[in-house]
Amino acid sequence: MAKTQDFTATLKDMMGAFPVDTTALEDAFKSTASLNEKLSGVALDAAEKSAEISNKWTKETLAKLTEMSKAKAEPADYAKAATDFASASAEVAAENMAAFAEIAKKVQTETVELLMAAGKDAAEDATAAVKKATNEVTAAAKKATAAK
Repeated sequence: MAKTQDFTATLKDMMGAFPVDTTALEDAFKSTASLNEKLSGVALDAAEKSAEISNKWTKETLAKLTEMSKAKAEPADYAKAATDFASASAEVAAENMAAFAEIAKKVQTETVELLMAAGKDAAEDATAAVKKATNEVTAAAKKATAAK
């Protein structure tokens, strides 16, 4: 029967021949984790504010419905109560939609600012990595030339 060859030692030798500097990957992971934390903070803040607006809107609507559902002396009073409720609801809806729009605008602005800063940081990191690699290659070439 054929015996499968164990490549563990071969792979270890091969990987040892090509040393890898993992600091760039670690830095990238840390940068990504930091960006995700900031973006999550923006999203959670927006969700909290949206929930507050929705809660307030619901309470106001229920209060107006309570007032509208009370017994009236004249049939015309029911029509007036319904009209008043519809008018007040439309007004409150416009105010709340404007508040939601402000939250969305703030989220958009903060997200763009975070992504622009992250892009700038990534470009600076890439420049530093290329500079470091260039210096290492130059030093190795000088060593090889001096050895001849």
